[in-house]
Amino acid sequence: MQVDLPLPLLGGLSPAQFMKRYWHKKPLLIRQAIPGMQPLLERNELMDLAARDDVQSRLVIQQGDAAKQPWRLRHGPFTRRSLPPFKQAGWTLLVQSVDLLDTRVQDLREQFRFVPDARLDDVMISYASDGGGVGPHFDSYDVFLLQAQGQRRWRIGRQKDLRLQEGMPLKILADFTPEQEFVLEAGDMLYLPPRYAHDGVAQGECMTYSIGFRAPDQVELAQALLQGMAEQLADAMPPKRYRDPEQLAAECPAHIPANLQAFAQEALFRALRDPDLLSRTLGEHLSEPASAVWFQPQESVCGLEHGICLDRGTRMLYDAKYVFINGESFEASGRDAHLVRQLADRHFLDARECARLSPGAAQLLGQWLECGWLQVLQ
Repeated sequence: MQVDLPLPLLGGLSPAQFMKRYWHKKPLLIRQAIPGMQPLLERNELMDLAARDDVQSRLVIQQGDAAKQPWRLRHGPFTRRSLPPFKQAGWTLLVQSVDLLDTRVQDLREQFRFVPDARLDDVMISYASDGGGVGPHFDSYDVFLLQAQGQRRWRIGRQKDLRLQEGMPLKILADFTPEQEFVLEAGDMLYLPPRYAHDGVAQGECMTYSIGFRAPDQVELAQALLQGMAEQLADAMPPKRYRDPEQLAAECPAHIPANLQAFAQEALFRALRDPDLLSRTLGEHLSEPASAVWFQPQESVCGLEHGICLDRGTRMLYDAKYVFINGESFEASGRDAHLVRQLADRHFLDARECARLSPGAAQLLGQWLECGWLQVLQ
């Protein structure tokens, strides 16, 4: 991607300018980020996705301030009859990871790859009837809110008081103090950095696409990495068994020897000091496909002669030494590494590029093709 060229999607800013001035720092309203925007999915198509048991969907209904419980939350799947009438005000249907389900939404997601793929999460589509919303809240990650249909009024503000209302099924701020207000039309987009409070309310029927980004929690990431490293330690570290030839007779037998504690600490430090093990485990973790993704193995494939592209559910990353795809790592070097990294960056290799792969690399990509991780380029 040419990061120094202006993008209409960013209001004429280049990706480099946007990342330096706004990313993780302050909001940005972009009028007509996508001129003439039309919803990529019709309303009925979205309802069909919400009816699937392999799709994460939620229904939020606002019942009014006078009700004892003003917000109701239900989880899908939803039959059409289980959803409120379209003319009923104050409800919202949220469908997660639509980019993994529809090529048109996947193509929209591709426009945001000026942010590293390791950070990109998914595209959620929100359908709302008049007055629908999910209440004032904040997210722990960056988000682009693209208006696809109708109008939505957004109130936003830097929120110091992050207390939540008690007893609610949603994480709604107890005391929301907006600082700015915008009405977004189809094609307009609002970028918000993490923890920037916002409240969007539909003005008539509307659809909003939320392009969200992953922000791993450090404790959760450490847990995942330690678990992944533990699975690889047998091959990564030479065996070393505890020895204590100078151990004295134990007067207090239940007391853990200090030498054994030091041995355990050294074992952990040895694993953490291995940069290759840590980077490989991180890459495998970050490239794990979404939990809802299932790949369709292909019994017969025509090979690489027509070119290949990533399946929309595939996650592919790389670092200086390894290529990672769907939670697995492969060491790469030379011309093969250059071509496979091109596949990760561009999401395709044409027939001429595939022909330049070594026999070993071609065989490996053929296996990925058979697994359904790759598709034949159309």
